[in-house]
Amino acid sequence: MQTKSIDTPLAELTLRRYEKPYNLNKRELVRKLCLSLGLLNPGDSRDVIVDVLYVLLEARKDNKKLSSDEIRDDAIAFRKSNKLDDSGTAGSNIRRQIRRLREILIVEKIKNDYRITEFSDLSSIFNEKVEKFMIPSIIERLKEYIKAVDDIFQKKV
Repeated sequence: MQTKSIDTPLAELTLRRYEKPYNLNKRELVRKLCLSLGLLNPGDSRDVIVDVLYVLLEARKDNKKLSSDEIRDDAIAFRKSNKLDDSGTAGSNIRRQIRRLREILIVEKIKNDYRITEFSDLSSIFNEKVEKFMIPSIIERLKEYIKAVDDIFQKKV
């Protein structure tokens, strides 16, 4: 019997560059942000993460924390108001999408409720948590792998 190892990343971040955000409605703007942050892949039809983030951003206006059930209910209502189907709105999937937002430090959990991290602006969160914390640590580890590969595959002199 052969043992298989599973490569589980300690951190993962996908960043994409799109055109400047001109003339987009609020949902489309959040969708482009999700695409840019790698939370959504181009062509994905199941885009409930857009609505989860949208609902949390709306709640931030009133410094309101939401349970996963409230996020789900609000996301379903928002999708209906935008004439979208309710695919991907199962409670388990909503919790999975919240976890993904937590992994990139945009959302935090307080007891059993969720909020945009410290009710801060996304620009502050991105600057403090992603740009200054996640990206440098990912780049530093990548450089370690690059050096190790260079060391193993040295040219013969």
